[in-house]
Amino acid sequence: MEGKPAARFALGKQSSLAPERDDDRSAEVPLSGGPAAKVTQVPEEIGSGIRLMFLANEGDLDGIKEVLGSGADVNFRDIDGRTALHVAACQGFADIARLLLRMGAEADPEDRWGSTPLADAIHYNNNEVIRLLEKNGARVRVAPMHVKNVREVPEYEIDPSELDFTNSVDITKGTFRVVTWHGIQVAVKRFNEDIIADEDKVRAFRDELALLQQIRHPNVVQFLGAVTQRTRD
Repeated sequence: MEGKPAARFALGKQSSLAPERDDDRSAEVPLSGGPAAKVTQVPEEIGSGIRLMFLANEGDLDGIKEVLGSGADVNFRDIDGRTALHVAACQGFADIARLLLRMGAEADPEDRWGSTPLADAIHYNNNEVIRLLEKNGARVRVAPMHVKNVREVPEYEIDPSELDFTNSVDITKGTFRVVTWHGIQVAVKRFNEDIIADEDKVRAFRDELALLQQIRHPNVVQFLGAVTQRTRD
């Protein structure tokens, strides 16, 4: 097992939800936050997790079997939360995806932008990979206010994983709760799933958010942000 990832795998096609994605990028492996280096093969000093992602990008079945056999984590995530299965889904390598799943890869992991291997496969029209992932339990995750372009994500968007419901307390049953966010207590308004199918409720929520962003008053609770692009598992 490797420690906390310090590298970003940037070869080939990138996450379908990554900002400023360059689909033509094909030879960059930025490491430890440093500048990208042009490569034709993965350097020996790169860890087994990044090596696994490189081999998935290359469609190298034998290489993947070898690196997994030497102890690499099939669910290794780079600094962006991407896995080898994300890479295979982007590239459309169904045989690689099938091998990774057989070796224990999670079928539905999210990267830092909320994209899954299935979402990436759908974005790049890799139909065989789509069928394979769905057969293994992956599902399309749809948020009621999901934007079509990552550049349209609102400034107030927050990552739902940052909300800690461990010791949450009800304010009003089923709607408002007190939770922890970055170490401070905040009030969270939660909607039932029926909002997804109710355009009027979605429109009303958009209007509410637009209004809350403008209000600054000592008698009104300050608006900090909202989760509109993805849901908590």
